[in-house]
Amino acid sequence: MLTIARVEDLVKNYYLETVVVRALRGVTLAFEQGDFVALMGPSGSGKSTLLNLLGCLDRPTDGKYLLGDQDVSTMDDDQLSEVRSKYIGFIFQSYNLIAQYTVVENIEVPLLYQGRVDRATRDRCQRLANMVGLGDRLDHRPSQLSGGQQQRVAIARSLVNDPHVILADEPTGNLDTKTSGEIMELLLALNESGKTIIMVTHENDIAGWARRIVRMRDGYIESDTRLAAIVKRNGTVQH
Repeated sequence: MLTIARVEDLVKNYYLETVVVRALRGVTLAFEQGDFVALMGPSGSGKSTLLNLLGCLDRPTDGKYLLGDQDVSTMDDDQLSEVRSKYIGFIFQSYNLIAQYTVVENIEVPLLYQGRVDRATRDRCQRLANMVGLGDRLDHRPSQLSGGQQQRVAIARSLVNDPHVILADEPTGNLDTKTSGEIMELLLALNESGKTIIMVTHENDIAGWARRIVRMRDGYIESDTRLAAIVKRNGTVQH
């Protein structure tokens, strides 16, 4: 299969006065097109740091990050911003919606940053809202939506640029069990349509929706396990 992203000997250090925090200690991983990967590990294991680097929100201290055929690890801030806007979609635990914007306007936000909002893109945002089950909520604002509905807006927003990779940071962390299952079914459907998803979670049942589980500890890869095909039965996931 096509390798869509790869990190080689990735190192990330944080410097706090005289203390060096070694968040990543030489991580090498490849992500294939159509992968659905769950990054797991205890607090401080490096999983969120790795997700931030994959999302071009930070730069590595050392090592290489290849996104497609581009060496992202050598890019400046403007180049990283362009890569983020074109190739990466983000889903956050806290949704990160703009309170005064409607559902459609929140989905449009990545396009606003690029100056690309017009009738065609508005139609696309409405189609995405319909796809995630919010076709009857187009003019609602975040305060008028449930947590699960807000996360659906965030998922639609992550798709607006047709990204190569979707990065999800604890996407069900603020949701109840039933709503979490609905969000994971949506992510699974996106993955089955060909989207590559890399997700940080600390919940084993949520990780069970993925096709591959990478466990981290102390800045290292502890294990990398590919799961069997997913079968959904009565709202649960079985492999």
